[in-house]
Formats: sequence, C-alpha cells, structure tokens
Amino acid sequence: MKTYLVTGAAGFIGANYLKYILNKHNDIFVVVLDKLTYAGNLKNIENELKDKRVEFVKGDICNNELVENIFSRYDIDYVVNFAAESHVDRSIENPKLFLETNILGTQTLLDTAKKYWTVGKDEKGYPIYKENKKYLQVSTDEVYGSLKKDIAEGKELTFNDKDLDILLQNRGEVKTFGNKFFTETTPLSPKSPYSTSKASADMLVMAYQETFHMPVNITRCSNNYGAYQFPEKLIPLIINNVLHGKNLPVY
Repeated sequence: MKTYLVTGAAGFIGANYLKYILNKHNDIFVVVLDKLTYAGNLKNIENELKDKRVEFVKGDICNNELVENIFSRYDIDYVVNFAAESHVDRSIENPKLFLETNILGTQTLLDTAKKYWTVGKDEKGYPIYKENKKYLQVSTDEVYGSLKKDIAEGKELTFNDKDLDILLQNRGEVKTFGNKFFTETTPLSPKSPYSTSKASADMLVMAYQETFHMPVNITRCSNNYGAYQFPEKLIPLIINNVLHGKNLPVY
C-alpha cells in the first residue's frame, strides 16, 4: 500500500485530485494536510473524509513540527503539494503571506521529505533515497509571465495535426515557437507577487533535485476550471455575473 501526503486537498484542484486517486486506486492511504484558508472547504471532500483510507490533518505546511509528525507517523511515499496562496489580487495586498506559504512552506515539505526518505549517501556524497518516493510540486503557468507578440514575424502561426505532433515530440528542444505559447523550457518571468512566489518555489524544487538528487516533478497548470472552484476565479466569476446580470470584468 502506498501512502500519499496531499496538501491543500480541501481546495479546488486538490479536492478533484483526491477524488481521482481514491477512485483509481484501492490500495492507497491518503493523509490530507490543509490549513482551511478562505479557498479551502471541507464540504468539497466530505464524502472522501468518511473513507477509511483518508486521514485529515488541519494545519500549515510552514509548521515544521507538524509536518515532521506526519512523516514520523506515516510512511509517506508521495508528496503532492497543492497547498498555496493562489490569488493574484490578494498577493498584491499581502505579498508576505504568499512568500511564506508558497516558498517557505515548500521548503519545509522538501526538507522533511529529504530527511525521512534518505537512507545513506553514494560515493559522491549525494543522498540515497528509499525506492519509489516522489515529490510533486503543483505550480502554475503564471511563472512564465505574459506571451509577447512576435513583431518580426508579423503573422499568426497555424498548425495542422501533423505539425503539432512533430512539435510535441521535440518539445524538449523548443525554447519558444513564434512566441505563441510556452514550453517547459521557456524562461520564467513572473509578473506578480503570487507568480513570483510560485516561480521561486519551482526554482527551489529544481535546486533540491540538482543539489540533493531528490526525486521531484513539477506540473504547471493553466487556467483550470471546474467543480469546487472558488467563485472569485475568472471563469466562475464570469458565469455568476452573467447569471445575475452584472458587468463582466475585463483585465
């Protein structure tokens, strides 16, 4: 049986992920760690909390003692970090909160995972980890900043299915493609305290991989929407305003 630590699972994306893995895998145990801030709601996962395979812990990922207790009590195999302050406007009002949660909280998770997963050192002094461990950082496309219009090109690029297949097969070699979309290798260029905090967390995760050879992955989501999303986000906000005859915000 594999044990997951899923942080921020009472929020929008985390709640959907929790439902997904419980439906997909029978032989797992999930520890949910959530601070239950404004965007976290236990009603999102009320059915899942009744599942004997789920244990809920209310707390902050910045709380080193709490995170240590979770790792010492449970044999955590996978960390999936959804926990984050994630609203651009709120980050402008209170940048410190975003920096603390998104950067220092990530560091706490990384340090604790490294501590409990390390079983020795190799001949070069790098940590040797227990098998089949993984840290997954859930990030955002906002770390890339804004797409810039390619003035020199002067036209829109179009792709047929064959062109797109070729592009995706060689995406590791693609820096940009007419500046029309981002790839994994696009340089980070965050534009807000929120995106800066997430980019910093990404860089920290990559640094732990490079420095400590830690088993990590990063995903960068792009304008997710769906069930359990907080109503202040763009798509539910637009829908609610239309339904109530209110003006639509333009950014």
